Amino acid sequence: MSPRALPVLPERPLPGHAVCLDLRTSAPGAYDSETAVRAALDVPQPGGERRFLVVDEADRLVAHQLLYERLSSYGPAHVVCLAVGARGERTLSRSLTLRPPAAGVLWVFDSTEDGVPGEAVLRPLVDVLSTPEVFDAVLRALGEVVHGVAVPAVRVLEHDLTDEARARAWRQAVEGLTGPDVPAVNVSAEQVPAALALLLDEGVPRSLSGHGWLPLQGRAGARLAACEEAVGEAVEGYHRVRGPAGLLTSAGRGLDLPADVERVTEELDRFRTAVADAFGAAGGTRLTAEHRGVLRDRGVELPELPREISRAGIVPALRDLTHDLIGKGLPLRSVAARLSALSARTAPVGSAARLARLDAICGPERLRRLGARYPFTAGGSRPAAFAVTGLLALLAGVWPLLGWVLGPAVGVLAAGLAHLMLRRRPNRSPDGRIDGGGATGAAPRLFGGLLGGLVGAGLGLFLGLPVWAGAVAATVSVAGVLLLALRDWTRAVDDWWARADPEEAWRILREIQTLVVTTAVHDWLFAEVRHHCSAGAGAVAALLRGLAETADAHGQPPAVRKGEHPVAEPPPAREAGAVSWSWEDWSDDADDWRDEADDWGDGADGGLWPGADAEPAAAGHAGQEPDPFPAPAAHGPFDPDPGVRVDGPLPVPAPGWLERRYGDGGPALVDTLVGDLVAGTVLILDRCWAGIERDPGALARAGHEQRLTELLDETRLRLERDVAASPPPRYEGLRDPEALASLAAFTDRSERPDAARLTGVAADAVARLLLAEDDPGRAVALCGPEHLRLLSHDPLAARQVRFVPEAMRRGAAGDDIWRGTAEDVVWTGAGRHAGILRLVPLRADVVHTVRAEEAEET
Repeated sequence: MSPRALPVLPERPLPGHAVCLDLRTSAPGAYDSETAVRAALDVPQPGGERRFLVVDEADRLVAHQLLYERLSSYGPAHVVCLAVGARGERTLSRSLTLRPPAAGVLWVFDSTEDGVPGEAVLRPLVDVLSTPEVFDAVLRALGEVVHGVAVPAVRVLEHDLTDEARARAWRQAVEGLTGPDVPAVNVSAEQVPAALALLLDEGVPRSLSGHGWLPLQGRAGARLAACEEAVGEAVEGYHRVRGPAGLLTSAGRGLDLPADVERVTEELDRFRTAVADAFGAAGGTRLTAEHRGVLRDRGVELPELPREISRAGIVPALRDLTHDLIGKGLPLRSVAARLSALSARTAPVGSAARLARLDAICGPERLRRLGARYPFTAGGSRPAAFAVTGLLALLAGVWPLLGWVLGPAVGVLAAGLAHLMLRRRPNRSPDGRIDGGGATGAAPRLFGGLLGGLVGAGLGLFLGLPVWAGAVAATVSVAGVLLLALRDWTRAVDDWWARADPEEAWRILREIQTLVVTTAVHDWLFAEVRHHCSAGAGAVAALLRGLAETADAHGQPPAVRKGEHPVAEPPPAREAGAVSWSWEDWSDDADDWRDEADDWGDGADGGLWPGADAEPAAAGHAGQEPDPFPAPAAHGPFDPDPGVRVDGPLPVPAPGWLERRYGDGGPALVDTLVGDLVAGTVLILDRCWAGIERDPGALARAGHEQRLTELLDETRLRLERDVAASPPPRYEGLRDPEALASLAAFTDRSERPDAARLTGVAADAVARLLLAEDDPGRAVALCGPEHLRLLSHDPLAARQVRFVPEAMRRGAAGDDIWRGTAEDVVWTGAGRHAGILRLVPLRADVVHTVRAEEAEET
């Protein structure tokens, strides 16, 4: 056992429980009774119910009358006094303040067992009596007994976790809340609310779809119009040149396609320069009137912020996104990673950063390729042109006699048309200033035609064809030459136009206009909104990481020394000091108890039970901190002595009336703890959204981390006290309850699992205890055998309180085992103890009520 004595009072009482204070004699330097009362009065008690459980020495009740009266100084109060008596005491004196119905006294005698200190008897009894339901039931029962004073007889079952299971469950719960460190992940527009999706997909709000961003009267608009006009003229000239009229007539004589293409390149370069100038001139995280003027001078007209998005809607959207991610079960660090990715994607980078994209769309290389001079080639391969022309000339030469003229003439015609294509090629300016060069294959056609014509003429003499056959052959030959020339011309013009591709300027213009619109919307119009979103998402991500670090730092379980783990074995055998009793144990001679007072001892050898000459630490204060009753608001880290456990399974033997059963944790324990922590974290975040709306950079993380520390302490306290069977205290003062409506399943923690699913210990033993026949022998009286004669003879005068935590009857299995339970069972909302508390009244002449005047005389 630790050298540090076990404290009687809980260091951190649960909200709503009775306020416990110890008025017993203390050692020099410890707090006094006045300080204990003041500290107890300062503890807030919800619902207007003021309950006080006072541990006091039985012989000091009258002396402490003013202290008991002071407990009612703030309003009506209910007091249950646990009076600790010495073995030699035979009567109990109390003041009028401790009378029912507002007060009652439980007289506990020294019943120290071997190896079980007195503090180990008082501590679980205080835990049971401080539960509000048991407190009220005991106070009502005391009001029904004589003088409102009784000696308790107790039988209690305690269901709890082993130290190892508790530490493991707590560690897993904290890990489930915080999660591991994860890299930033991509966030798509489909995963965020609509107000944030506009900032991610770089789309244009529907209300701005018809806006004229580059008006004609502006610099950029004028350049755009000039470029479009130049492209239009070039395309028109191309269509005039590519047909038969372009080759055979003077339709394309006044056109200058190379100059038109050159003008397209120049106008496109000017438009790009104007846009780049606008991109470089405006920027920043907020669109001001000055920025609008600068852009207007450069030909960009900006509208007002569209109705689809506003700065005021960003933080609610961030809140909804955070709640949605938490609602999906993501731990804090995973949520922070997604918010960090959102912050990075929505951060305004300025329009100057768009210059790289502008260069990719219309850079020098693309302009150079657009303005390059490409050669004009027609007629296909030269051997093919030689052969085709020779074949057509041969066909014309078969006309007898005239074939000697017609055959070579077809070759000359083919060569002449090829030369005409070269003269009227579209890549040459009329004045020759711009000439991309060309080749049409006139020489192969001429030589092929001459050779084929001569061969055909000789063949015509040999064949002697009729005139009409020669005429048809000559006609087909001439038509073939003309059609092939027109085909070659059209193909050659199209091929040159495709390589020069002036129409690409239109595509470039569309891309640049799209870039201008995107830049105007997201880098200029949305600049302030994007900055607010990025800063807000970054602030929430940093807050969540800070909360995770705080949980990791403050959520570790305290260390336990070796050898101090609870022993899940049957309780030690009861000695004579704590007896199982019955009404037949007393003699009918009710007066000889006074004659046996000398056999009881002088009351000074009560072991750990306090007396007038007690050693430096009174039973209630041994090992406690100077603060008599730490207020719940001052909860900090757990026991500063890392080697001693102060809650949960006590590292000392249990008294004979307390049966401890330890489990390894049920299947719902960790999930319940994680749910409580997540719900509390969501409620903590509820306080931060207003600050983020005002100034994300000024968000005070320390206050929220302190609240998380309090949440961890409160959750750990409930884990220690009743294995988290009781719900967290209701959070009042939500800033925006409607925003948490979708998270009702997470924030409403009133529905709890049954105790068996939390502890791993079945509640059958508790049910058997309550369902057994009414046998007083089941309870152990907190007095010795020599004290039995002080008790009342009437068995019907005793009152009994059966109490069971509500968590033990929850669940499908619990409905069966609790069927037939007595109706007088008190179902408690919290606690790990269940059992029977029998209040045995005293004889009428044992209790004396002292009035104020008598108290002053004494």
